[in-house]
Amino acid sequence: MIALGIDPGSRHFGWGVIRAEGNRIAHVAHGVIDVDPALSLARRLAQIDATLTELIARYRPQVGSVETLFFHRDAQAAAKLGHARGVALLGLARAGVEVAEYAPAHVKRAVAGKGNADKRQIAHMVRALLALETPPRSDAADALALAITHCRRGPIDGALDARRTALPAEIAALLGRGRHKRRAAFAARRSG
Repeated sequence: MIALGIDPGSRHFGWGVIRAEGNRIAHVAHGVIDVDPALSLARRLAQIDATLTELIARYRPQVGSVETLFFHRDAQAAAKLGHARGVALLGLARAGVEVAEYAPAHVKRAVAGKGNADKRQIAHMVRALLALETPPRSDAADALALAITHCRRGPIDGALDARRTALPAEIAALLGRGRHKRRAAFAARRSG
């Protein structure tokens, strides 16, 4: 599986591509889309979209792993982050790529073992896990961490979700069988 991790930002948009085969993960590529902060938000988002479209066409990922929104003290910054995240989700969906979303603390736990790891710790763990010579920039490290998280947790989470979905049907079937037995017993008592 090829996974594209995305750390959205309206000025620095991190991306990272890894290949997973069984339990093995390998680095393919990573980078940061840096856009000129002097440009309008609309122009920055258009540049991000164009570059992301090229990346998706070049690497052909099966899944895109995107960071979920988190609480931000600055409402304007949170809105801009949401716009960049929307560009990522739209680009992946337009290309027919499956989308997985993970909270920052979940990614930190999956990569560094603790949900409050700082950016430096994440970059060093990503470097070690992918055997990179130097730690990537923090935006790219976060994107690679998102891809790693999906490759490690995605199949497990998918199996658990499938089991949770199947469980109510199994319970309903069991309850339904019990209802039929109760009805038969009631009918036998009435007629006897």
